[in-house]
Amino acid sequence: MGYFCYPAHCPGPDLKIMTEKKLRTLAEPFRIKMVEPLKITTEEYREEVLKKAGFNPFLLRSEDVFIDLLTDSGTGAMSDRQWGGMMIGDESYAGARSWEHLESVVKELTGMAHVLPTHQGRAAERILYGILGGKDKVFISNTHFDTTRANIEFTGANALDIIPPTSRDPEVDLPFKGNIDTEELERLIVKHGSSQIGAVVMTVTNNSFGGQPVSMQNMKEVRTICDRNKVFLVIDGCRIAENSYFIKHRENGFADKTYEEIAKEMLRLGDAFIMSAKKDGLVNMGGLLTLKDDELSRKCTNLLIISEGFTTYGGLSGRDMEAIAIGLKEVFDPDYLHYRIRSTAYLGEHLRAKGVPVLWPIGGHAVYIDAKRLYPNIPVNEYPGQVLVCDLYVKGGIRCVEVGSVMFGKYDERHQLIPAQNELVRLAIPRRVYTQSHIDYVLDVFDDILELRKQTRGCRITYEPPFLRHFTSQFERL
Repeated sequence: MGYFCYPAHCPGPDLKIMTEKKLRTLAEPFRIKMVEPLKITTEEYREEVLKKAGFNPFLLRSEDVFIDLLTDSGTGAMSDRQWGGMMIGDESYAGARSWEHLESVVKELTGMAHVLPTHQGRAAERILYGILGGKDKVFISNTHFDTTRANIEFTGANALDIIPPTSRDPEVDLPFKGNIDTEELERLIVKHGSSQIGAVVMTVTNNSFGGQPVSMQNMKEVRTICDRNKVFLVIDGCRIAENSYFIKHRENGFADKTYEEIAKEMLRLGDAFIMSAKKDGLVNMGGLLTLKDDELSRKCTNLLIISEGFTTYGGLSGRDMEAIAIGLKEVFDPDYLHYRIRSTAYLGEHLRAKGVPVLWPIGGHAVYIDAKRLYPNIPVNEYPGQVLVCDLYVKGGIRCVEVGSVMFGKYDERHQLIPAQNELVRLAIPRRVYTQSHIDYVLDVFDDILELRKQTRGCRITYEPPFLRHFTSQFERL
C-alpha cells in the first residue's frame, strides 16, 4: 500500500525506508493460493436488501456484501501452516496431542499455570465474570468491549469506563490513547471499596475506543494499584501482538525487544488473561481463559465442563487448537505486524486527507469514523453512526459497524436516550484478506459519502433486545 508515516510516531523500519531514493509501496507479505468470488450488486439492489434487513448490516447476507469491514474477529485468512496443522489435529476427547501443543504455547506466552480453552472470547468472559460478578459489584476498565460489558451487566454488576481526560479529544495525537486513568481508578476503588470491585479489566488494544494501544508503564501502574488494594486484574488481550508493536515503536526501553517478549512482559502483570483467538490468534474460531489462582481456576473449570466441554478441549476441536497454537506464533512475525499496522494506517491517513473526521491517531486493527462530526445535522438520538453504516453499504456494498449510542447508549427512567461518549463507526480490517485495490475502493466510496454531509434525518429503533442490541436491532429511516 502507498507508504508514508506521520513523524510523531513513525516506527523505526519506516525511517529506514524513508531514506531510500524512491518511496516504495508497502506490499502484502504473502501470496494468494485460493480465491473467493465476490458478488457485484447495484445500489438499487443494496437499498432493497438493507430495508429488508431492518437497516442493520448485521442482518444482511454475507453474499450481498462486497467489502466486509464489520469485524476483524474470525474473518481473517489462515496461513498454509495453519491449514496444514488442521490436517493433523488430534480429535481425542481427553488429553489430545493438539491440546498439549496449544497449552504449551499459551503457558509460554502468558506465564499462567491454568489454561481453559473456550469456543470464543465471550464464553471465557461469561465463565469468569459469572464468578467474579454479581449484584452491585463494580468492574472498572479503560473501555469495556461490548460483549464484556454485557456479560458483566448480565450478572447485575456495573461496568465503568475511565480513559484519561487528555485522550477524549478525537483529534489529539497521543502515543497511548488507550490507557486507563489511574488517578480516577484509585478514586473509584476508594469510593466503592476494594471488596466491591469485581475486577479491573484492561482491554489491549482498546477496541471500543479506536483500537488505541495501552503502554507498558500504564499497565504496570495499574498492577501496583491493584496490588495495593487487593483488586483482581484481568487483561483482555485479544490484540496483544498489535499492542506490542506500538510499545516497541513508541515507548522508551522496548526498541530492542521482540514483539513476543513485550507481550510476555505485559501478560505476566495480569491475574487472568482473556482472549478471543479470532483476532491475534489468526483463526476463525476459538478463545482462551488463563488464570494464576488455583481455587478460581477450579471454579472456572467446573463452569467450563458444564457449558463448553472437557478441560482439554473446551469448545474447540483438535484442529482448531492446532490452528490457534500456530497462529499465536505467526502473529508476532515482524513482517506481518509491520504490514498489519501500516496497512490500517494507510486507510485512516487517506480518509483524513479527504476531510473525513477520524479518531486520531489510527489504531491497530480498524479505522474509526467520527459520525457526529461527519453528519453534524443529524441529532444524536437519531443515531448518526447507524446512518453512516447504512450509507456505506448502499453507496459501495461496504459493511461496517456503529460504535456509538446504538451499541453503548442507555435510557433514563423516562426512557430518554443517554448517549454514548462518542458516535463512531468502525471499519475493521480482516487479517490477510483484502488487497490494495479493495482499500482504495473504500476510499473512493467515501467521495460519495462526503456528498451526504448535510443530510438532516437519521433513524429510529423499531425493535431492540435487552442486551447487545446492535446485533439484532431493527431501524427505520426518518
